[in-house]
Amino acid sequence: MAISATIYKVNMNVADMDRHVYLDGQHTVACHPSETLQRFMLRVLAWGLNADTDLQFTKGVSSAEEPDLWTKNLVDEIELWVELGLPDEKRIRKASHRAKKVIVYAYGDHAAPVWWQANKTKISALKNVSVVFIRDEELKCLETLVERSMQLQLTIESEQAWLSDQHGTSIAILPEWWQR
Repeated sequence: MAISATIYKVNMNVADMDRHVYLDGQHTVACHPSETLQRFMLRVLAWGLNADTDLQFTKGVSSAEEPDLWTKNLVDEIELWVELGLPDEKRIRKASHRAKKVIVYAYGDHAAPVWWQANKTKISALKNVSVVFIRDEELKCLETLVERSMQLQLTIESEQAWLSDQHGTSIAILPEWWQR
């Protein structure tokens, strides 16, 4: 028998002073059995860092044709494609042709720098692709916030983020931009 996904309820209040975006998002998000809680929380964080009323969680891990998050316009064109991990350069190139903007959230303190050095030249040629690195220590801290029902507050200012939960735990996240 196959293991089913774990369902989480996430209510996130976002105050992004850099983009002047202030909104509340209520999501029911599935964590695929093959997905770690750190990766799951990175998806939640990525939603907050790019908060928009049209930004949606997709099938992600369970679909090779969709990113982890995306924004589509009224005529079903992809405005924003958000990918997590260390995707193949061909996948990023394909995404850059399908979407107006692509953001890759790379993670893995040891693997990500090697991946970036191997792919930097080709990815840098794609002008609509951004690459952001999130450190393992920050992901481990994010994992401590996981509950089946979460009330989160994300504050973003000067490209730094603070994620807090309903119990008062607060985590500082310092995304490192490798390509804008």
